[in-house]
Amino acid sequence: MEIPVVVGVDGSETGLRAVDWAVAESLRLGLPLRMVYASLWERYEGGGPPDPERPSEQVLADHIVSAAMEHARRLAPEIRASSLIRPQDAVTALLEEARSATMVVVGSRGRGGLAGLLLGSVSLSLAGRSHCPVVVVRTARTGPATEPHGVVVGVGGAAESGQALRFAFREAETRRSPLVAVRAWRSPMHRPMGNPLFTGDPEAAHRRQATDILDDALAGFERSHPDVEVRRETVEGSAHHALLTAAATAELLVVGARRLSGHGGLQLGRVNHAVLHHAPCPVAVVPERM
Repeated sequence: MEIPVVVGVDGSETGLRAVDWAVAESLRLGLPLRMVYASLWERYEGGGPPDPERPSEQVLADHIVSAAMEHARRLAPEIRASSLIRPQDAVTALLEEARSATMVVVGSRGRGGLAGLLLGSVSLSLAGRSHCPVVVVRTARTGPATEPHGVVVGVGGAAESGQALRFAFREAETRRSPLVAVRAWRSPMHRPMGNPLFTGDPEAAHRRQATDILDDALAGFERSHPDVEVRRETVEGSAHHALLTAAATAELLVVGARRLSGHGGLQLGRVNHAVLHHAPCPVAVVPERM
């Protein structure tokens, strides 16, 4: 059974950019595309008479889904696409869809989003609670006006980044793009006293440790994906700054989010929030089971 790529549609410009991304992804992976629109019209209008003065929510929902389907078929007539209108709020509907999806793709802000907000509540909630990877797509690229190239992945360690690395290697392979693996490190605030011949260079030790962590995390994936060109970057400083810098010219940024046993949602930390709000390219948040 083929597990589809799911995209949330809502009639907004960011929603259409999410459709663009999802169509291309479905074709790359050879998977069907499912378009989902969430509307509560059935709950609120189900048994009442139609109001001739305004279109019903059902008519609006049908129009939004039909327009998204037409848009997708214009982009790729060969796309295997289906649509679904769910009588639920958007977060609930897409979280349920995520249980049987390869990934869920959404725009950064929907029709109801405030213009000043960088990220909408739906995309943030999905990224924090989804059972499958969530890709958040912006309306327009905010970085340099160069052609984006490459997939960037943040590496927290072999045990912490396995699913994110698996996702990132597959993306790089299907795109025929290089993969940039980023590990941030910080130099110690207090250096040991004494002769450096005896104590060693703490900065060099931290840099070597970051390199070793990258090597350990990447080793198995490099063997199973020999055609993917892998570039390693160990960067002194904060993880979110290192990732945002690397993503400036990237096609996609991939980060992991920890799911602890017994917890209902992912633990989105400062790095996840920072890249979701400020990355210039689409961001994939991949659940990691610890």
